[in-house]
Amino acid sequence: MPMYTYICKDCGEKFDLLIGVTSEEPKLKCKKCNSENIDRLLSGFSVGGSRGRSSSGSSCSTGTCPTCF
Repeated sequence: MPMYTYICKDCGEKFDLLIGVTSEEPKLKCKKCNSENIDRLLSGFSVGGSRGRSSSGSSCSTGTCPTCF
């Protein structure tokens, strides 16, 4: 199930909702004030991992931290 981030236009609260895939449209409400006046925010994402990167961009000088391969 995809997770989306929303913002309430009434109270300004940001919150995440896990949206299931169903035939009916779910009623989406703010978790703080129960308003239906919300907008879905555009989220950033990352693709890939750190394998194959040079160590020059790493903050780990020893190469032993879990993010170094």
